Amino acid sequence: MKFKKILIANRGEIAVRILRTCKEMGIETVCVHSTADENSLHVKLADESVCIGPAKSTASYLNIPSILSAAEITGAEAIHPGFGFLSENKEFSSLCKKWGIVFIGPNEDCIEKMGDKIFSKELAKKAGLPVLCPIEVKNRKDEDIVRDAELLGLPVLIKASAGGGGRGMKKIDDMNDLLPSLKRMKLEAKAGFGDDTLFIEKYITNPRHVEVQILADKHGNVVHLGERDCTIQRRFQKIIEESPSPVLKEEKRQEICKAAVDLTKYVEYDSVGTVEFLYDQDEEKFYFMEMNTRIQVEHPITEERTKIDLIAQQIKSAMEEKLSFSQDEIVFTGHSLECRLNAEDPETQMPSPGKILHYYRPAGIGVRIDDFIYSGYKVPPFYDSMLGKVIVHALTREECLERMNRALEEVVIDGIKTNAPLHIKIINHPDFRGNNYSTNFLQEKMN
Repeated sequence: MKFKKILIANRGEIAVRILRTCKEMGIETVCVHSTADENSLHVKLADESVCIGPAKSTASYLNIPSILSAAEITGAEAIHPGFGFLSENKEFSSLCKKWGIVFIGPNEDCIEKMGDKIFSKELAKKAGLPVLCPIEVKNRKDEDIVRDAELLGLPVLIKASAGGGGRGMKKIDDMNDLLPSLKRMKLEAKAGFGDDTLFIEKYITNPRHVEVQILADKHGNVVHLGERDCTIQRRFQKIIEESPSPVLKEEKRQEICKAAVDLTKYVEYDSVGTVEFLYDQDEEKFYFMEMNTRIQVEHPITEERTKIDLIAQQIKSAMEEKLSFSQDEIVFTGHSLECRLNAEDPETQMPSPGKILHYYRPAGIGVRIDDFIYSGYKVPPFYDSMLGKVIVHALTREECLERMNRALEEVVIDGIKTNAPLHIKIINHPDFRGNNYSTNFLQEKMN
């Protein structure tokens, strides 16, 4: 199987990222866009573009009939969903199959199984991975839920089973807040994810967020591309990521990567994916958290260390090609770091849409910019505020930090505010430089 034309069902920097790999593979591209994105870079670079609806994402980027129609009228054989939007939507994957269009991602069964946070933990446990046993909430009496939560001990974390991307979570420090928070989150989960299933698990007080990049084909072959540390977060949303994790000893690194491969094989996964873990720094133990059945925002740092194009591997898997290399043939070099550049006020953290009067990209050895903006571009207020990512690679973590600091200082985006100053503060904070932090870093060290 060889794709001649792929439709990219996304926007922003990931749409541009996918488009560029398609061009290098000799594959024509179709980009869909809303009325608000008619001047976006992915529209300008694509071989073809189709407007699929108004600015509101539910009427455009989440409009399944319009996207499938765009694929049909342009003759696209496959759809790449990127991340977010429809990338982990089983219904969309199933409809693609019914329409005779290849969904570039894992099989429907994996999307369904691993998209359920409760069920995925059960599968991980069966595969031999350590798991923080969740307390199920559905169809249970309030007093029983409170009793089980008290046995876990505060703090605990309420999670939406269908949540993801940092959404659908709330930390509970006072048991009196548990039941009221459950009621609120049930409504929010139903509205946000279409599923009000919740669960509760123990909150680790000094955690790191470590994830393992997985590659699998449709012939049973699985490899890992090492781990990434995504501990610097704000309200459970990742801000800075690096690879390798500076907190893992080599023995633990091998152990966590093996666990990710074991789970991938157990659930018969067959595409690019990520297995995420919480790492308890005090106990030096890791626990399975979830599996993301899509490409991740932070995939470039893995690409920089391995020189393997993850988007290309995703497409090749969808074309039913076998992996062309074994685990032993993967070479890891140096250290890589990524900062997510957002259109937001660095002080208030409020979005800052508007017209970019002038944009200068940093450059130099070991600097990569994944973005979709340009001078004169109007950042719309309707979507995620991410403008792009600044990615650096160097031989050591120390060199990487200096390179990132230099690159961030070179960024010029006039007309709107960005979070570049926040990244500079984090990069130069002594506890970040000294590898002395947890997922609570911003709350504890940056206030």
